[in-house]
Amino acid sequence: MNYNPSSLIWNRLLQSVLTNLLGNIPTNFIGGNLRNLLYSPIFAHMGKSVNIQPGVTFVNTAVIQLGSGVLILQGVRINASGHPNNKFILKDRVSLENGVDIRAMSDTSIYIDESTYIGPYVCLAGPGNIKIGKKCLIAAHTGIFANNHVFNDPTQNISEQGVTRQGIIIGDDCWLGHAVTVLDGVTIGEGSVIGAGAVVTKDIPPYSVAVGVPARVVKSRKEQQLVKPSF
Repeated sequence: MNYNPSSLIWNRLLQSVLTNLLGNIPTNFIGGNLRNLLYSPIFAHMGKSVNIQPGVTFVNTAVIQLGSGVLILQGVRINASGHPNNKFILKDRVSLENGVDIRAMSDTSIYIDESTYIGPYVCLAGPGNIKIGKKCLIAAHTGIFANNHVFNDPTQNISEQGVTRQGIIIGDDCWLGHAVTVLDGVTIGEGSVIGAGAVVTKDIPPYSVAVGVPARVVKSRKEQQLVKPSF
């Protein structure tokens, strides 16, 4: 989609007016349907039967795509500001629980595929791209951070050395337990399970069970046998 300054200004003005006026209307037949009807023009795409509860914050709706049957609960914040080339896509039947915080900024793509569940107070942040597959379960307080501060030069402030943005990929049918942290540059293979509190710093093969800090593979779901960790 091509943007010009006047269309961006108009969209953001309309977005601000509508979300402030409608954002806190209670979720009932009238409130929910009114939000869907009036929100639709300000999004890049909005499917059928989208359920947006009151108290949800959107920034830069012009790049946000919502599939059919998407559920977004109270306190969710989706910030896609900072660059007109950002992309934020929720496919059909994605659920975002209370307090989810998603930041797709600085030419970032965040893509969450069909029927994936994002638990309460999960945080996803660019500027690296994030792709989460179908039918994943992401438990509460998980952090998925597609960025990492550069700190090679001890004579310079860390905040001034920039960040990496390699991106993160999570395959279909993965389960990330409570308070997992996934760091920039990681791919978690299809069908993997990451134990609660693990910190994923390296790629995880498909159908693995990984636990610990840093996360280590301890079992293959396909082979059903222990894998000796390499220390």
